[in-house]
Amino acid sequence: MKSPLQASFRSPHRWLPLLLCAGLHRASADDWPQWLGPQRDGVWRETGILEKFPEAGPTRRWRTEIGAGYSGPAVAGGRVFVMDRIVPTDAPKPKSAFDFAQIPGTERILCFNEADGHLVWKQEYDCPYTVSYAAGPRTTPLVAGGRVFTLGTMGNLLCLDAATGEKVWERDFKKDFGLKIPTWGVAANPLLDGKKLICLVGGEGSVAVAFDKDTGRELWRALSAKEPGYAPPTIHEFAGRRQLILWHAEAVNGLDPETGRVLWTEPWKLNYGMAIPTPRAMGANLFLTCFYNGSLMLHFEEGKEAPVTVWRTQRMSERDTTHLNCTMATPFIEDGHIYGPCSYGQFRCLRADTGERVWETFVPTSGKSERWGNCFVVKNGPRFLLFSEKGDLIIAHLSPQGYQEISRAHLLDPLNTDPGRPVVWSHPAFANRHVYVRNDRELICVDLAAK
Repeated sequence: MKSPLQASFRSPHRWLPLLLCAGLHRASADDWPQWLGPQRDGVWRETGILEKFPEAGPTRRWRTEIGAGYSGPAVAGGRVFVMDRIVPTDAPKPKSAFDFAQIPGTERILCFNEADGHLVWKQEYDCPYTVSYAAGPRTTPLVAGGRVFTLGTMGNLLCLDAATGEKVWERDFKKDFGLKIPTWGVAANPLLDGKKLICLVGGEGSVAVAFDKDTGRELWRALSAKEPGYAPPTIHEFAGRRQLILWHAEAVNGLDPETGRVLWTEPWKLNYGMAIPTPRAMGANLFLTCFYNGSLMLHFEEGKEAPVTVWRTQRMSERDTTHLNCTMATPFIEDGHIYGPCSYGQFRCLRADTGERVWETFVPTSGKSERWGNCFVVKNGPRFLLFSEKGDLIIAHLSPQGYQEISRAHLLDPLNTDPGRPVVWSHPAFANRHVYVRNDRELICVDLAAK
């Protein structure tokens, strides 16, 4: 007899409405206007994509110089948007990745022509850093309704005219909310819900804040925590109602997205505040994972507002891991199984109903055991596109039977050495049968169309 969790993961009837909705959105899925794509779920729904890379690799359409940063690109309306940081040549160099000395620099929002990579406009502002891993901005621009919303490492929230780059409004989280900048800066990608731009902020009573997208006026604020964490806000429907999932360093929370009223709280204190990967929902289940504390699976029952814990990692460990300890990548859940990179680069498959490990491999991440070994996971049709920290794009099949690599191409060199080895830790964008990736020196556009 199947448990409610097993049934919710495996029953095709629960998924029929979602599949129909996905079909309705097919025409608008060409762009990649925000974190994890059009529906914020890490699925690239375009067809006509090559099945394997040509022997010489895919064609690079253009490249353009940019500065450093972890910000992934967004693609919308014939434009490519990305954030970077420029540091004066005579600025002091951080002694290590964990040096919190103030480093002068400028954060920039750049807009390029999608067809040829030519710069259309840039917006920049002075922004000294006092954070660990100080390469540059962390969040992906969010483009909607002729506006682009960006959030910088030190808490600068901007709304710009997408066509011209002119500033519409701005907020400063340090000045407006008393934010004490977290160890790794402000990194949670904002969420647009109707007229509300919802952000993970910080400060007393303002871990979550909703702003009017047109004016920047505060609509509501909620929650307190010593550290806000880094996980993007997400909205899912559970137990018959839309819920805003807010995961900070002390708890997972469900809020009413219209008012900010807290519906439920599941305590979960994390080491070093490392609530980073986007919470993943499937059916009536919510999965969370982090570097030190492992995994948590919640289940929502009809008629009950608060979830119950199905399974969770009991022992904290970064090396001797039980389930899945993702550092920064958002895992993918499909057909009752969870896929994602663990703490030292072990790309794993788990059973979603129990957390039981099915298999693991280092092939798509760092190639061997490396602390924070990483790859980003995106689904396209029946296969997956994995972007490794080495700058490789991989076409692979993922199933409970194992990892099957189909094709691999090296797109650009890893240049960021903060973790003690060269890495690319910026999420790619997939749009209009192309992939857009960046390192600390360039942004490139690569053709992935089937010939």
